[in-house]
Amino acid sequence: MTTPGTGTPDPTRFTRRDALRLFGTGVLGVSALPLLSACTGAASTPTSTAAGASTTASAMASGSSSAAVTSGSVSSAIAQVGGTVSFGSNASDDVPKKAYQQVFDAFKKATGTTVNVNTVDHNSFQENISNYLQGSPDQAFTWFAGNRMQFFAEQDLVAAIDDVWAQVSADYSDAFAQASTGADGKKYFIPFYNYPWAIFYRKSVFKDKGYTVPTTWDEFKTLGAKMKTDGLVPLAFGDKDGWPAMGTFDYLNMRINGYQFHIDLMSHKSPWDDDKVKKVFQTWKDDLLPLSQENALGRTWQEAAQSLVKKEAGMYLLGMFVSQQFPTADLDDLDFFAFPEIDKAIGADAVEAPIDGFLVSKNGLNPQSTALMSYLASDEAQLIYLKSDPGVVAANKTASTDTYNALQKKAAELISSAKSISQFLDRDTRPDFASPVVIPALQQFLKDGDVDAVTKSLESQAKTIFTS
Repeated sequence: MTTPGTGTPDPTRFTRRDALRLFGTGVLGVSALPLLSACTGAASTPTSTAAGASTTASAMASGSSSAAVTSGSVSSAIAQVGGTVSFGSNASDDVPKKAYQQVFDAFKKATGTTVNVNTVDHNSFQENISNYLQGSPDQAFTWFAGNRMQFFAEQDLVAAIDDVWAQVSADYSDAFAQASTGADGKKYFIPFYNYPWAIFYRKSVFKDKGYTVPTTWDEFKTLGAKMKTDGLVPLAFGDKDGWPAMGTFDYLNMRINGYQFHIDLMSHKSPWDDDKVKKVFQTWKDDLLPLSQENALGRTWQEAAQSLVKKEAGMYLLGMFVSQQFPTADLDDLDFFAFPEIDKAIGADAVEAPIDGFLVSKNGLNPQSTALMSYLASDEAQLIYLKSDPGVVAANKTASTDTYNALQKKAAELISSAKSISQFLDRDTRPDFASPVVIPALQQFLKDGDVDAVTKSLESQAKTIFTS
């Protein structure tokens, strides 16, 4: 896929602007056989570096407070670092895999540094990340902002990169900076892109059927009922991998109980058997499940997306990465609307917009990984990625929107206009609760629709995990 528009970034230009199921908290330890195997955990030696450039990069890699340098020397260090860096990637689908490779090719052209990529199936990567980090991880790897980043920082499994942030902080908003900060106040994460979760649809289907975009819950339910009579599946749905249903829960909870309650629930400041949570599941059971594609547990999100692509389903609640499943010629037909308002007093100004980016493993910080993280923070790197993956928007606030397609521009507007932004359930809560507890609980609910059973089960396990 390519993004319409002009202004393709020059990968050699590097300026100041550029300067889950987890196994508890490591219970199995490194003796368990992880599914992720690093390409190498060894540091690489620069092949051709000027003395000043090498010194600067080394100082930054060492975490020395004296590594705060001018943009010119950072550019010089990055341009001459050479060597190799190992990179663990969860981008196993064709579109993001290709997009990352284009970024790494540009990085090699600009720096002489080769990125050895270790790509692992997305779900396997998330399920085994804890053992991976306690074994021999790659020097840098893909991961997520917020709680899921902080969790590993607190376990001392990832490296602080404050010196990189000293060079790139002006290119990120305060919200992105906060999402990259650990509980100790240090920076660990480089945001690369984010994307909204919303309800996607094909404009041609809405036009042909005379459908109107709903803004309230009653309008949404009425539209779903009309789609049924028209022979469409109102809402595509696939939850074979477990995590997609989390997005449905998040939006229902934020629209029914508000953003703050949702965040309190994620940290277990509010109990899962609260009547407010029961109302969420009851609404899901009564209003959404009858409109949703049947047999969701036997269908991946990609397979559900094909129902939208083939015009068999009218709508789909998912992240904007759903666009990866559309042929380039059909991208202009894809559109979305914000999850409708359910309670007027609560409103609809909370948006689910997860941030994806990169971490450096505990012992992975060296001149090569430092250079890579600095480059990945640049607007050029992010725009190169977006050229092949139009399902996301750049995290760097200086990145030009000239090459954005209509969907990306609308996504950027939705995110910037949001009063509150959630990261997604498995990023806003503890990872040892999200995957091993919430996923099977939600999948069981999708099977039997038992509201009392799911809330009781979630609360019982939450009490144990959050007090451990």
